[in-house]
Amino acid sequence: MFHKKLLALIGGVMALALLSAQPVLAQEDRGDTETSDRASGNVRGDRVLPGRISDGARERRDRRNQEREQEEAAAKAAATPEENRAAAQAVLTAAGVACQVSEATLLGGTAEQHSTYEAVCAEGPGYLAVSSTPPQTFNCLELAGQAETSRLRDPTADVGQQCTLPVNLDPVPVLSAYARAASIDCTVDQGAAIGKSTAGNIIFEIGCADRDGYWLEKAEGSWKATPCWDLALEQEACRYSTAAETQGAWKTILAGTDAADCDVQQARRVGRDAQGLTVYEVKCGAGNGFFARVGTTFTAQRVHNCIEAATIAGGCTLTAAAPATSEQ
Repeated sequence: MFHKKLLALIGGVMALALLSAQPVLAQEDRGDTETSDRASGNVRGDRVLPGRISDGARERRDRRNQEREQEEAAAKAAATPEENRAAAQAVLTAAGVACQVSEATLLGGTAEQHSTYEAVCAEGPGYLAVSSTPPQTFNCLELAGQAETSRLRDPTADVGQQCTLPVNLDPVPVLSAYARAASIDCTVDQGAAIGKSTAGNIIFEIGCADRDGYWLEKAEGSWKATPCWDLALEQEACRYSTAAETQGAWKTILAGTDAADCDVQQARRVGRDAQGLTVYEVKCGAGNGFFARVGTTFTAQRVHNCIEAATIAGGCTLTAAAPATSEQ
């Protein structure tokens, strides 16, 4: 009996020793496995979470963008100013654009491997020129005008690529030349392309220093000018002319006539007469009124008070004319 108890006790002690040794052996085995894996090039680590994969993809994308920007910068640095000017000239000439390129810069390439240039022209507006087939060109003045219109509607609007060379950012010299071609005698201090006419021609607005401005449109090779005071009669507001400048234009229109002292409060366009003059009715602050026949220089050729104009196109409607006396 004693021998049986002794054997059982020895067996229990051995089992306990084996159980306590297992974690140590397991740990030693894992260490050996990791050592073996590292030696063979198979590294075991933590599982990569989906978020970490997204971060890595973002980093790779940013790295690719940075590399592309560096490549474009290197391409710009590699090309000489003369080479850029010649390349831009070739694109504009192929597109049929009348521009003698005086300066050009390579902006970069498109996804289709076409080069994009910004060119300054010796006369007229600058252009963005893309060496695609067929070539594409974009007028800097028109791009800037579209951007301004878009930002007036939404200050955060994406206006796309714009011209950036200093000469192309100043519209005044180009618009001053357009004003002279349209026989407009004013010092242009502001301006922009504001849209297109129903005929598809670009309309430019110019602001004049201390006086009323104009809309300019080139149609069939010649320039047409419409003053802002005339546009105001159609409820068209000019961006670069104040209400006071528009109203004050009538002083110049009526100067040297019997209506020179009229401080115009209201006006309307009546129509055209047989000589091609545009007829307007004006109402003066003193209560009297006139019909004014205005020529292409926007000055009155003749005026008629409302009594004299009683039989012209239905007579005055803004002013109640006094009945004519026997002498009149």
